[in-house]
Amino acid sequence: MSADLVVGIDSSTQSCKVVAVDLATGAQVSTGSAAHPDGTSVDPHLWTSALEKAWAAAGIPALGERVAGVAVAAQQHGMVGVDEANEPVHDALLWNDVRSAEEAAAMVAALGAETWVDTVNVVPVASFTLTKLAWLARHHPAAAARLKTVGLPHDWLNLQLSGAWSTDRSDATGTAYFDPLANEYRPELLEQFFGAVPSLPPVLAPEASAGKLLPRWGSSAAVVGAGMGDNAGAALGLELEPGEIVVSIGTSGTVFAVSETPVRDVSGEAAGFADATGRHLPLLATINAARVMVAGAAMLNVDLAELDRLALAAAPDAGGLTLLPYLDGERTPNLPEATGTIVGLTRANMTPGNVARASVLAVLNSLADALASMAALGVPVERVLLIGGGAKSRALREAAATVFGVPVEVPEPREYVALGAARQAAWVATGKLPSWGRRIEESFTPDGAWGATVRERYIAARKAVYGR
Repeated sequence: MSADLVVGIDSSTQSCKVVAVDLATGAQVSTGSAAHPDGTSVDPHLWTSALEKAWAAAGIPALGERVAGVAVAAQQHGMVGVDEANEPVHDALLWNDVRSAEEAAAMVAALGAETWVDTVNVVPVASFTLTKLAWLARHHPAAAARLKTVGLPHDWLNLQLSGAWSTDRSDATGTAYFDPLANEYRPELLEQFFGAVPSLPPVLAPEASAGKLLPRWGSSAAVVGAGMGDNAGAALGLELEPGEIVVSIGTSGTVFAVSETPVRDVSGEAAGFADATGRHLPLLATINAARVMVAGAAMLNVDLAELDRLALAAAPDAGGLTLLPYLDGERTPNLPEATGTIVGLTRANMTPGNVARASVLAVLNSLADALASMAALGVPVERVLLIGGGAKSRALREAAATVFGVPVEVPEPREYVALGAARQAAWVATGKLPSWGRRIEESFTPDGAWGATVRERYIAARKAVYGR
């Protein structure tokens, strides 16, 4: 039987998803998933266990030689440090672990934002791998001394699939020790801030093979792709073009675009990442996104469906209620110690509907800030593609275009990160990047002046509380 399928893996903060698609059309053939533990640090072996469960649930072993290629897209930034035997010296610290905020600030103070952008096109924040390594060296020097290799979550899974470490440009650019313009690591930064230069995974080109799939996964004929960071995976799955901006609302909120040229931002808000095609992927991320609505529902003692109903029935501007949604600290703006703040609360507007609406608007306003930053950097913002679990909210969908001030399209629900990984797997297997197209489920245009009012109130509240 001919190899007519490819497999994409999305190893996110919350779960591992495995999707098999038709090599020619991109149509989904099977899927499986398994949960990851909650928290901001985890034993990487649990990612392997989740992959095994999702792999079996998708029926991949039974597909055998039909699988032509496999690739992984995974949560970015995390620190996976291992010893000589590839055993973790410490739990992997995830992108949303902010314990290294002090180290990040010290790095910026030591070299200055301009130097960081010139060197690696990012300004360190607590999300990036180098800051986590510095934290490990400072707080767990014995573990740091045992560390032989450092990689990222997708690099770890490449090791499990192929037997060798490897990474790609999109993920390497989130470490703060890789230069996406020169396409090379900057070991002097590891030496300066970690005190040593560990072994680093080779950075593969987007169409390069990371090796063959190990027999334990059910086939030894399939090639393993270089893989990518999850946002680069989503861009590849959506077949993103310049002028389009993806707003992804999941555990985190991300705003990103593809660009032929790098975007330089010394403020550190926009990261100058690479994409999974050889281009660039300027990106802004927020720590607080869909879970703001989950928290709002918990506060009101309702489920998400009822939160949505309440938000739809409330006044468009939430009766003047404004929520700054920095419930878990924040990355954009860089406020790791921030907390949530409700502004404009009165006896008249203190209703469940307005609280629900304010929770939805808080997510959109935070992402609208990121869109404004992207536009200020010269990235065209002509249309937003709204994806992620949070985009299922009817209240959020209907409000998004008016708050953002640009047309919004909602692609049909698909596992776009996994689909992007599958598309890369097809590229590696055939030598050609396929075009599978995308379908739009709904489209929205800005409607009414209330969006400008909501934005003004939010910006005023943010400046009043945090001065920016």
